[in-house]
Amino acid sequence: MPELAPILPELRACALCEDLPFGPKPIFQLHEEARILVAGQAPGRITHHKGRPFDDPSGDNLRRWMGIDRGTFYDERKLAMLPMGLCYPGKGKGGDLPPRPLCAETWRARVLDLLPNIRLTLVIGQYSHAWHLPELADSTLTERVRSWNGGIVIPLPHPSPRNGVWQKANPWFAAELLPRLQQKVQEALA
Repeated sequence: MPELAPILPELRACALCEDLPFGPKPIFQLHEEARILVAGQAPGRITHHKGRPFDDPSGDNLRRWMGIDRGTFYDERKLAMLPMGLCYPGKGKGGDLPPRPLCAETWRARVLDLLPNIRLTLVIGQYSHAWHLPELADSTLTERVRSWNGGIVIPLPHPSPRNGVWQKANPWFAAELLPRLQQKVQEALA
């Protein structure tokens, strides 16, 4: 089986999108031993500057949802983080721009094939949902998240504090889904 380590320098040096507002800066966390994959959208502005995935209020929410601490979250032997777009795409009218498709087309399948120990995948945001759960493409965010049947791919809303309105409108998310998510996380890490 091919190994992940030889591809990492190539991934770090990726410059497919040289015209990005802050230039290319691939941000990910990968190790062959990782048991959980966090499949997000693309790094945000804060993450771009810090150079670490989910090192922002969204990450605080995600760790709370998962029921794990920062040490566990940033242990690459436990959690892999591979966004749909590896670099910050820039700002649009309603928030950050979407991840550029070229990134996922170039890297995603190639890298995922090198993560043999993934037991659980957290799929965050519409672009990640579309790639990992194409059969749910015509459903709403709420329908996708609510459709989780306890399997190893869990569709989640973005953990941004801006999504607090969605969470308030869907109290079942915290009451029913998050305890099941936390149990799955603990099982995957065991």
